[in-house]
Amino acid sequence: MLRNPIHKRLEKLESWQHLTFMACLCERMYPNYQVFCLQSGFGDPMVYRRILDLVWETLVVKDAKVNFDNQLEKLEDAIPSADDYDIYGVYPAIDACISLGEVIHSRLSGETLEHAITVSETSLRTVGMLEMTQAGREMTDEELKVLPAMMEELDIQWEIFRLLAECEERDLELIKGLRSDLREAAVSNIGVNLAG
Repeated sequence: MLRNPIHKRLEKLESWQHLTFMACLCERMYPNYQVFCLQSGFGDPMVYRRILDLVWETLVVKDAKVNFDNQLEKLEDAIPSADDYDIYGVYPAIDACISLGEVIHSRLSGETLEHAITVSETSLRTVGMLEMTQAGREMTDEELKVLPAMMEELDIQWEIFRLLAECEERDLELIKGLRSDLREAAVSNIGVNLAG
């Protein structure tokens, strides 16, 4: 999958920055999950919303206590199976769940870098898969990289990274600002709008 030059740079960040980066990308994938649930009648999008809210809470509330083992179980029950649906939206929905799962695993293991890279790659894959599906063919990384949707995704990941990289220490205002900006935008990495 497309190698993002950001992945090398992520090594320089601290774990709270990795976690915020992942939460931001999950926030951008949430509309894909929510709209899939509403279209297909599968599950409850609020399960995803609540878990992601708990992740944000641990970033801004000192000593917030969250049982992430418990949250992982809830998430695992909320992942659709691609075999059960013949609508395309199941794939971006699964990617959104994979990404949130990475965040939870990073909270359980204390390792954040590898998970942050995986979430970045997963979000790029969601965009790339849709572009290839719409074009009806496989594309090389070189072809994908110049597509407007892919360039936008790379730009947004860089923008989030840059804002975080500029912080000397955990910046609660920045974390809250990123959260509210992405929520208010309510548009996913593939241009899906939150359903009200």
